[in-house]
Amino acid sequence: MFSIDGLTTLWDRLLGAQPDPPPLLILGTAAVALVVVATRMPWRIARNAITIAHEGGHALAALLTGRKLQGIRLHSDTSGLTLSAGRPTGPGMVLTLLAGYVAPSLVGLAGAWLLGGNRITLLLWITVALLLAMLLMIRNVFGILSLLVTGGIVLAVSWYAEPQVQAAFAYTGVWFLLLGGVRPVGELHTLRRRGRLPESDADQLARLTPFPALFWVGLFGLVNLLLLAVGAVLLAGPALTGIA
Repeated sequence: MFSIDGLTTLWDRLLGAQPDPPPLLILGTAAVALVVVATRMPWRIARNAITIAHEGGHALAALLTGRKLQGIRLHSDTSGLTLSAGRPTGPGMVLTLLAGYVAPSLVGLAGAWLLGGNRITLLLWITVALLLAMLLMIRNVFGILSLLVTGGIVLAVSWYAEPQVQAAFAYTGVWFLLLGGVRPVGELHTLRRRGRLPESDADQLARLTPFPALFWVGLFGLVNLLLLAVGAVLLAGPALTGIA
């Protein structure tokens, strides 16, 4: 069992601020994340993290609006499905559908805010806690394995890695969420134009509201670009000031 001193040390480690990372590390991790998002094969592998955030956004919105969450499925093709029970129309359903495409960027912005206060370890542990909470609602084997592997990697980095490695990992992850939140909106637009996503979140929102699907696609993109801009200021602003 942990002693009082051990618990105090663990608490201080969790809530304490880490040293400022070098400006080049912040900018370098942004470049790495951009390459991953813009390159076909790395994106296909890493996109699963965006799907986790996307489906987690649907799930959290469903719970916050009083809907009954029935389960989440993550698939190997990086698609996902979140099922909830409740009124098929109304604000709760609209907010649940709306949350998916903006969730990765919102999570990235929250991460950028924590990193702005140098709460790197806290960010990693919150990530593990959220993944464990989401694990309780996963309803397929691939989804379980995906969350266990992702959570295990984050936990291992937070517990064993040196501060500089933790910083590089955390900044890369947050940049990836901010940048990676934008690309799926473009993919959504392309697939809809080809008639391959007739039941997309945007199309379902169009049936529930007076606004067409293209309006919702544009809103997803606008919100995510705005969140990217704010997150970039939080992350790179101090770095650019330090270089100057």
